[in-house]
Amino acid sequence: MGFFSRMIDIFKSNVNDLIDRAEDPEKMVKQIIADMQQELNKSTQALGKAVASERLAQKQYQEAQRKAADWEAKAKAALASNNIDLAKRALAQKVKADEEVATYKEMSETISNQTEAIRTQVETLKAKLSEAKSRQAMLIARSQMADTKKSLAQSISGIDTSSAYEKLNRMEEKVTRKEAEADAFAEIAGTAVSKDYETFEQLQTDAKVDTELQRLMAEMGQIQPTEGELSLEEQIAAAEAAAEAAVAEGAAGGISFQKSAE
Repeated sequence: MGFFSRMIDIFKSNVNDLIDRAEDPEKMVKQIIADMQQELNKSTQALGKAVASERLAQKQYQEAQRKAADWEAKAKAALASNNIDLAKRALAQKVKADEEVATYKEMSETISNQTEAIRTQVETLKAKLSEAKSRQAMLIARSQMADTKKSLAQSISGIDTSSAYEKLNRMEEKVTRKEAEADAFAEIAGTAVSKDYETFEQLQTDAKVDTELQRLMAEMGQIQPTEGELSLEEQIAAAEAAAEAAVAEGAAGGISFQKSAE
C-alpha cells in the first residue's frame, strides 16, 4: 500500500512539473483575467436576480402591511356601528394579515442580507479584476524581459570569451608588428636612397669640375686635345648622362632592397 502511494505521489509530482514547464506566463495571466471576468459576470447576474427578489419581497411585505391596516380599519368601523360580530370577523382577517406581515418581513430581511452579500462579492471581484488588469501589462513586460535576459545569457554562455579575446590580442600584436616592420623598411630605404643621391650628386659635381678644369687648361694652352678626344660640350653631356644613369640605378637598387626585406 505504501509503495503504490509513493508511486502516485511521484506521478503527481512529475505531472505538476510538466505543467509548470508548459505554462506560458503571458497566456496564463490573460486566462486568469478571463476567468475573473467570467466570475464577475456570473456574480453580476446573481446580484440582479437577488435585487429583483428583494424588491418582490418588499412589495409583498408592504402589501401584507396594507391588508393588516385595512382589516384593522374595518374592525374599528364595525365597532363604531356596535356590530361586534363583524368587528371580530375583521380582526380575524387582520390576525392573518399580521402573520403574513411577519412572514414577508422575515423573508424580505433575509433576501436583503443575501443581496448585500452578493453585492459585496461583486464589488470585491470588480476591485480584483481592475487590479489584475493594471498588473497584466507589467507582468507581461516582466515576463518578456526575463525571456530576453535568459536568451542573451544563453547566447553569451555559448561563446568562449577568453578564447575570443586571446585571438583579438594576437591579431593586434600581428598588426603592430607589421606596422613596426613597415616603418623600419621605410626608414632603411629612405636612408639608403638619400645616401645614394648624395653620392651620385657628388659624382656629377666632380665630373663637371674635371670638365671645366680641362676646358680652362685647354684655353690656357696647357693641354692640347688629342685626336679622337671628345669636345668640351660632349664631355659635359657624357658626364651628366652618367650621373643620371647612376641616380636611376641607385633608385632601382633601393626598391629591390625593400622587396627583399619584405
